[in-house]
Amino acid sequence: MGSFRARALATHPEVDEVVIGSRREGTIEAVLESDLDAVVISTSTAEHDAQIVRCAERGLPILCEKPVALTLRDTREAVDAAGRAGVALQVAFQRRFDPSFRRARELIADGSLGTVYSVRMLAHDHEPSPEHFIPTSGGIYRDLHIHDFDMARWLTGAGVDTVYAVGAVRRWERFARHGDVDTAAILLTMTDGTPVLVSGTRHNPRGFDFRTEIFGSEDSVTLGLDARTPIRSLDPGAPPPPRDPYAGFLDRFAAALHAETEAFVELLQGRRENPCPGSDALEALRVAVACDRSRAEGRAVRLAEVTDGA
Repeated sequence: MGSFRARALATHPEVDEVVIGSRREGTIEAVLESDLDAVVISTSTAEHDAQIVRCAERGLPILCEKPVALTLRDTREAVDAAGRAGVALQVAFQRRFDPSFRRARELIADGSLGTVYSVRMLAHDHEPSPEHFIPTSGGIYRDLHIHDFDMARWLTGAGVDTVYAVGAVRRWERFARHGDVDTAAILLTMTDGTPVLVSGTRHNPRGFDFRTEIFGSEDSVTLGLDARTPIRSLDPGAPPPPRDPYAGFLDRFAAALHAETEAFVELLQGRRENPCPGSDALEALRVAVACDRSRAEGRAVRLAEVTDGA
């Protein structure tokens, strides 16, 4: 993501200079001490919150990859630091910039779908994560499904009231070695009563498959179903599976990521409001924490039980 953001900013007509810090020792510290107008944080998750605090103290607006941190306490501290400093903290939930998701939100908001009966989300990675990534990822709910939790709130305009989550290691034992799972399913009940069903797996042999279906009293729509969706239909006469399925999130969401980066530049110029403030990231993480608790305890968990100390 760091390379992607750097290329997007380097080619932006209103960006004069991009200064890059890498994994090489001392380079990030040197960048943060240089003369900057804003910062994009695309480091590992474990470093996000401290870097947000440091940049906020310097008065620098921030675009940070999700999640802000792996705990609610650390996330709250980072969000509060940006608030105290009066600097913008935009969190990278790129689906908010995907045309199909944006259109679905409009249709829900203007009543075109009528009463929303239910929402179903699928999140299927192409290749399972390498083992070195798993211990610091925060687990499937915090890493993979946190996008779905943000979308559930953003699309419906409602909060999450109750969570029931399950998960299992169906094939890839590397996840079990770190207390994680490779397959998950979640039922969210929104504050307006809408059920949102989320399923995910760390491996889909056909490609990267992220879809959403919204069923309403006036219309039903699907998102992410196109000529490159990696699925094979068994119905007679159905088209064959795609020859060039989506290989990963940079392939599927490249346009959305560019639009998200553009939005950050517009935010810096005062041309738009923050499209994804840190408080929204905090609420998405709260749902992920509730999922971990639900799976561990085998019960439905109300969001009201999950405090910022978790």
